Amino acid sequence: MNTNEKRKHPRVNALNLSYICLDEDQQVIKQGMGRTLNVSESGILLETHFPIETKHTVLLSIGFKDCLVDIKGRPAHIRSTGPDVYEIGIEFIDLDETARHAVKEYLDPLGK
Repeated sequence: MNTNEKRKHPRVNALNLSYICLDEDQQVIKQGMGRTLNVSESGILLETHFPIETKHTVLLSIGFKDCLVDIKGRPAHIRSTGPDVYEIGIEFIDLDETARHAVKEYLDPLGK
């Protein structure tokens, strides 16, 4: 294990997803498709073509194996990696039991 690692949960390579970005008044301001660069029990690293501000809420629809789940998240950090390419670390919030189970099952290397 890397002793310099500061993350609470290990990351796993992931998949494509759709998302909706809401402003502070819960109004839709952006929506699109993104690519997850990795996923953990507490969040994802999402690649998009435009930035999402940390004050906004993100509604994600993610397919984990055979289960499609809707997850709410909050951008924790963002960085530009090239022209119109952004990596956004999104922390899951208000994860319901179905979504929590789907994420854990996806991350289980033995597929239990």
